[in-house]
Amino acid sequence: MAETQDVVELILQDHRRMEDLFRQMRSVEADRSAALKEFADLLVAHALAEEAEVYPALKRYRNIDNEEVEHGEHEHDEGNEALLHLLEVKEVGSEEWDSKLEELVEAITHHTDEEERTILNGARENVPMPRREELGAAFLEDRARRLKDEPGSIENLRKVVNS
Repeated sequence: MAETQDVVELILQDHRRMEDLFRQMRSVEADRSAALKEFADLLVAHALAEEAEVYPALKRYRNIDNEEVEHGEHEHDEGNEALLHLLEVKEVGSEEWDSKLEELVEAITHHTDEEERTILNGARENVPMPRREELGAAFLEDRARRLKDEPGSIENLRKVVNS
């Protein structure tokens, strides 16, 4: 899977995969349903693993803004809500589906851009590589465990959004 254990690079790899899945979900030639399922599972597992393993550790570093970390958690909630709205659309490729997809893309793109500029750059500059690798291993393990349970299912997402 990943050649690196650096948590910053691992998170960036997930962000790039999400962008690829957005392209597939927009493409009439792609299996949009399969792309959506992979995206949903990845997004939920990724966010929960960040919140469980990465964000709490980064809050301990002086030069990483706690408000940015908390804002990232809030944006995870917004992304989950946008994803739930897309999953609730009955017909893939319908006008409503395309509209909800664009709302999801906007929410996630905004979050990943901010996270990369603030939290991840702060981690790159202030967290020593051995610690970033420890966090990366914990992030990968947590994310893999969550991926086994289809975290992006509509039923699970309803629980996540309403909790």
